[in-house]
Amino acid sequence: MKDFDCVVIGGGMVGAASALALAQLGLTVALVEQHQPQPFTKEQSFDLRVSAISLASQYLLEQLGAWTQVMQWRACPYKRLGVWEQEYAYTEFNADNISQAHLGHIAENRLLQLSLWQQIKLQSNIEVFCPEKLISLSQNSDQATLVLEHITLTAKLVIAADGANSQIRDLVNIGITSWDYQQSAMLVNVKTELSQQDITWQQYLPTGPVAFLPLSKNTVLQTTKPQETIDDVSSKDKVDTGGYASLVWYHQRDEIKRLAALSNQQLQQEILSVFPKRLGQIEVLDKGAFPLTRRHANTYQNKRVLLLGDAAHTINPMAGQGVNLGFKDVQALQTVISCAIGNGECWHNTVVLSRYERMRRKDNLLMQSTMDVLYHAFSHPSPLIKTLRNASLFAVSKVPGLNSVVKNKALAYACGV
Repeated sequence: MKDFDCVVIGGGMVGAASALALAQLGLTVALVEQHQPQPFTKEQSFDLRVSAISLASQYLLEQLGAWTQVMQWRACPYKRLGVWEQEYAYTEFNADNISQAHLGHIAENRLLQLSLWQQIKLQSNIEVFCPEKLISLSQNSDQATLVLEHITLTAKLVIAADGANSQIRDLVNIGITSWDYQQSAMLVNVKTELSQQDITWQQYLPTGPVAFLPLSKNTVLQTTKPQETIDDVSSKDKVDTGGYASLVWYHQRDEIKRLAALSNQQLQQEILSVFPKRLGQIEVLDKGAFPLTRRHANTYQNKRVLLLGDAAHTINPMAGQGVNLGFKDVQALQTVISCAIGNGECWHNTVVLSRYERMRRKDNLLMQSTMDVLYHAFSHPSPLIKTLRNASLFAVSKVPGLNSVVKNKALAYACGV
């Protein structure tokens, strides 16, 4: 049996970040995870799972010592964000409007996790148990006891960062409020003829949005089969002057299932027929899909157990805020415990720990609700609603005063500044 101040279950991006954040406060931390992230080489293909890292998340990762390595590997900064349904209502947000160099970065989830793990290995007060699996959890007034496959751990605090289907959440009987959007999202990594690495954009279609996320050009990728090279491109050199991107295609589940079964060349033609012409010619490199659901835990706390990240909340990925909310959870937890230690309080008292939920629940719920409003508003088939939403986008984009106030406040909030 080993005793720790904190045990973190789940070594993904949010779990690894929380382990580092707690260790920075001088606490002893155990990190429990079933799988280690694989090493990185530039020759590796882009992962399908990427995140739009906000400025606030970047600052946290810098504080944890993980950001520099991610940038040395590959991440793509973007300065502009375009949204529209009809072309006349195209609205663009620019980092210049909030006095920032960029709005965020598109980075692969695995590389974010790997960089955090590299920092974890440098900390003498973090011990990693991997591969390891949780069997049971019990709590009393003094501590929590976690029985793993190969060892038993005790701790004053347990962090559940074990994802949307959290085992910890189930073990401590925390319920969730959830619903299914009846849609799936398809992720497609592509090589692009055009270089548009400074912008991410999203167009709303009657069947759901289609989105473009730029990926770093700092990579060496193997091309796909000769028969799947880009059509109508005169030479390979022309393609190489372009870039890489992650495309997101929202649609009904049956349609996404059909698209996922296509060959890369067939999918390429489907994309070119549906996505806006500004995408340009592409070559499909990889693809995958997942269903869209929303979950929110009924509480983030059960005695000495706290839920973070997807274990506490999942969100429609339309605006790319999922992992950013998780990193906000980490920052809030570190702040709560740091303040308690600074004020001479017992940092692991359940009353102190409850402050974490008070800091995070309202913000998480606000972001979930905002995404739901946008999702339902832009999927409503009524011609009147369609006219109103495009008129609203047009007004935000073109009307003086409203343009700067609404756009810039929304942009600053989304970026965390």
